[in-house]
Amino acid sequence: MKYCVYAFLLLGLLSSCSESARKTGEAQSGTATTTDTVATAAIKPALASFSPDTLLNHIKILASDAYEGRSPGTRGEDSTIAYLTRQFTQLGLKPGNPDGTYIQQVPLVGFTAQPTASFTAGGKKINLNFPTDYVAITHRFVPQVQLNNSDVVFVGYGIVAPEYGWDDYKGLDVKGKTIVMLINDPPVSNPQDTSKLDDNLFKGRAMTYYGRWTYKYEIAAEKGAAACIIVHETGPAGYPYEVVSGSWSRENFDIKNPNKNMDRIPVEAWITLPKAQELFSASGKDFNALKQQAINKNFKPVPLGAKANFSINNKLREIQSKNVVARLEGSDPKLKDEYVVYSAHWDHLGRDPKLKGDQIFNGALDNASGTAGLIELAKAYTQLPEPPKRSVLFLAVTAEEKGLLGSKYYANNPLYPLNKTLANINMDGLNPYGRTEDVIIVGYGNSTLDDILARAAATQQREIVPEATPEKGSFYRSDHFEFAKKGVPALYAESGVKARNRDAKYLQEKADVYTAQDYHKVSDEIKPDWDFSGAIEDLQLYFRVGYDVAQGNTWPAWKPGTEFKERREKMLQQQQ
Repeated sequence: MKYCVYAFLLLGLLSSCSESARKTGEAQSGTATTTDTVATAAIKPALASFSPDTLLNHIKILASDAYEGRSPGTRGEDSTIAYLTRQFTQLGLKPGNPDGTYIQQVPLVGFTAQPTASFTAGGKKINLNFPTDYVAITHRFVPQVQLNNSDVVFVGYGIVAPEYGWDDYKGLDVKGKTIVMLINDPPVSNPQDTSKLDDNLFKGRAMTYYGRWTYKYEIAAEKGAAACIIVHETGPAGYPYEVVSGSWSRENFDIKNPNKNMDRIPVEAWITLPKAQELFSASGKDFNALKQQAINKNFKPVPLGAKANFSINNKLREIQSKNVVARLEGSDPKLKDEYVVYSAHWDHLGRDPKLKGDQIFNGALDNASGTAGLIELAKAYTQLPEPPKRSVLFLAVTAEEKGLLGSKYYANNPLYPLNKTLANINMDGLNPYGRTEDVIIVGYGNSTLDDILARAAATQQREIVPEATPEKGSFYRSDHFEFAKKGVPALYAESGVKARNRDAKYLQEKADVYTAQDYHKVSDEIKPDWDFSGAIEDLQLYFRVGYDVAQGNTWPAWKPGTEFKERREKMLQQQQ
């Protein structure tokens, strides 16, 4: 569900034979079989422990005005950390940090940008109003960034993808220049059926990482550009411009590091479509025509003959934010040093004193609900007569809304080795609209975790379906992605769109209303018609998947053709 952004490998263990297979990196397609016997007495108490009323009570507390929108570095964070620590302690879970605490410190730098920007093109000055026309920040930890009379170049989608024979730069030196690019991947038509996209180029409708805004800025920095401006369009971006302006016009964060992010591009910006069209028109260019040309791999960068000016004053502060980690120790002495990780981000957007009336972004659905689900899952595991063979971590991460920073910090500084982490199961917004007949897997087909979830869903007479809008890049927009980037198989699922005993359009209409009216807005609060019966069924599925992996004889695995499979294999080879 994110602004700010899956997959898997196969390995064996337990017996000396499967251990040998694990060490040689041999993939196995099987998974544990405990879901075939999910009705056993062992897990019945755990499944029965999930409660919609308890779930809602956790959400009410976490999303209350007293928690001030749970922004990192605020009193809201202090309250949230205290609440989560108290809940895990009361459940009898061990501290998840080997230092004996429930806390992993996450050093962050907060930065609030005060930008001004303008273009000159065709003898005309185009002033930009912040944040209605554009947003601009710098991730460099410096007090000011100044850019004057920088040449503006349109670089299409700004992608360099050798595996597709695609290079939008064509050798052009963009050092010191301002590059303008489109969001998402190029929508290349299928040559046999132009009504469809070519699955052989950028996975057809599904967004690849090349289409994600984070990649756009990364490649711009690699090319030495001075500024990178992404043209916002709601369809290709997957969210309205207000989502961008609402987040980027306030305090943002990044992980503190020694080089002060001086390897980042100096200016990272978004611009609205109307202002982009005005810029192109003033430059004597047709935006729509150039956008069409950019869909071809023969596209070459187009200098606009315009100049860009940016000035960003940066207000900086350092904070110690926190991930909260609890651990259920495995029951098998040989396997308890292997882990299944459940994750959810506890943070949201805090409060905005510039707003009139309601100033608090309560984040009830995003992601007080997922955090409450994490607590409910932890409770369920404590109801087992015996813990599973492997250990289970419950990880509540910070600063997801600021760029998946808490999960990124954990992935780069794991408390337990990633080569002994079998899977990550992530929750980002639970279903408040009742029971469904289906379960959506975001990033469907990447991992054998899909197969485990499918078997578990069958016990609820539910079917597994792929996401309907893979072009929105949801796989890259939540915390599981940081595990996936390191090669750890990760599962991110959502309730489906087929409501039980409801009109066929009911759930889609609810989702559309939430995206348009509540997502990343102060109105993301508890609604009187919320029904968490479907969320409880989803949590039971997540429990079964995690339990299956924690008990199983084989490791989850990336399936052939996924971009993370090689990373997992290299990680495990280095272990040998």
